[in-house]
Amino acid sequence: MTYVVTEACIKCKYTDCVDVCPVDCFREGANFLSIDPDECIDCAVCVPECPVNAIYAEDDVPSDQQDFIKLNAELSRKWPSITKSKGSLADADDWKDVKDKRDQLAR
Repeated sequence: MTYVVTEACIKCKYTDCVDVCPVDCFREGANFLSIDPDECIDCAVCVPECPVNAIYAEDDVPSDQQDFIKLNAELSRKWPSITKSKGSLADADDWKDVKDKRDQLAR
């Protein structure tokens, strides 16, 4: 099992989760983070750090977010590693409660 970043992260990209990851499994895109399933050690320390509750254990990903399991694996092969937190996106607070924002994902 691995952990998965879901839709709530899109256009927010809070990076609180990155600092606590002991194996540097996060990857960074323009407006979303992904978790490399081959690097994740299932420790769950990132979950409580996410201010928008975007990270789930693979077995607990909500049914309407299941596509993010495959998406994290795909994007983590393309995007660079992020190992230190940085500021969230400028308008993150405006987007944090928005639903249905898959079309906003910058690949």
